[in-house]
Amino acid sequence: MFNPDKYLSVKWLKGGRAYPELDCFGIVNEVRRDLGLPEWPDFAGVTKDEGGLNREARKLMLSLRRCDPCEGAGVACYSGSTVTHVAVVVNISGQLHVAECNPRMNVTFLPLARFVRRFVKVEFWQ
Repeated sequence: MFNPDKYLSVKWLKGGRAYPELDCFGIVNEVRRDLGLPEWPDFAGVTKDEGGLNREARKLMLSLRRCDPCEGAGVACYSGSTVTHVAVVVNISGQLHVAECNPRMNVTFLPLARFVRRFVKVEFWQ
């Protein structure tokens, strides 16, 4: 069972992959670990700079399958045709939310529909 309280201590750190310092990709693997799901590649040092997030996300998608929103699914968020943010679906009190990590906000949990409305396009991957 997912425990959102664990993530209250997370601090956003660009390129962060080690709890409690995470960025948007760092939280994806941390949540997947907590859910007992296979981890995805670490992508150490990969950030949005110079298209790194878009490039590595697209490579990873080649080994995954698109899916409907479900607990543990990765979320690819687009601005135009570029992946600019990633997040992960969690179940909180029987409702699907999206966990994300951003500068200044650290970790937030938004109801799925509210999260999706923020982006031009989102895709879910397992």
